[in-house]
Amino acid sequence: MRRTASALASSALSRALLRSHDGVVARHRFLLLAATSSTDPRRSSSGGSTKAAFVGLAVSAAGAASFFQEAYAKEPPSPELVPKDVVLYQYEACPFCNKVKAFLDYYDIPYKVVEVNPLSKKEIKWSDYKKVPILVVDGEQLVDSSAIIDKLGEKITPKKVTSAVIENDEEKKWRQWVDSHLVHILSPNIYRNTSEALESFDYITSNGNFSYSEKFTVKYVGAAAMYFVSKKLKKKYNISDERAALYEAAETWVNALDGRDFLGGTKPNLADLAVFGVLRPIRYLRSGKDMVEHTRIGEWYERMETVVGESSRIKA
Repeated sequence: MRRTASALASSALSRALLRSHDGVVARHRFLLLAATSSTDPRRSSSGGSTKAAFVGLAVSAAGAASFFQEAYAKEPPSPELVPKDVVLYQYEACPFCNKVKAFLDYYDIPYKVVEVNPLSKKEIKWSDYKKVPILVVDGEQLVDSSAIIDKLGEKITPKKVTSAVIENDEEKKWRQWVDSHLVHILSPNIYRNTSEALESFDYITSNGNFSYSEKFTVKYVGAAAMYFVSKKLKKKYNISDERAALYEAAETWVNALDGRDFLGGTKPNLADLAVFGVLRPIRYLRSGKDMVEHTRIGEWYERMETVVGESSRIKA
């Protein structure tokens, strides 16, 4: 669910002055708070002062919202560097596919989506690579989510910027952490019990490429199968309590931010996009709601939703 700039500005009020790394941000929040308190009719001596207070609120709120948008404005690549034809072969709920989509959305790269049927995989029979995501960029096939992002990054960003990004040890470390640790915690959580397994497969079948008969079979048979598979995954990755592991991972990520808005500082880097991408499919499932409720990751996730913005997917 996307939030408007005004809604985000209101949300920012609850955090006023708590993480204001810039004095200008603090002043905008103070003005908005002051304007809000002055709109109480009980504190106004006349209708005129009440009207003035509302005008002050509108001006201050507009300024704060404008500043919020500017602070998290994206920096899309030069038009001449944007590929002309991008097609993503994916599963809608796949965390690795969503990692690629977060990158494409953030950089405003228009892309088409081909939803692959996970049973027949007929949509990718043309490829020797039988996994998703597969990204076809102007006729060139790219595979493996991290490699896709690296190669596409080289195409759309200046060489000196790309080199700096690739050589950033902190960013590299956390991108590897996403692939080697974070993604392995997700399945044991979304299939933790029968109700959550059914919830997950309801999302998968509702958004996936299945026939009517396949939807019913996949939802119930798949949910039952993945419930038992998740138990094996817990053992494989030494997870004793799946929710505790998810919360710990979320807190580990917040600690890595070390007070910054993003790991990349004032703008997200590839690690931010990777974490956001793999968490996006679970955000509004029971596991994702619990994660936001019981950890500090919610504010960072909201900032990422704002800066990544609407999908750049081309609607069929």
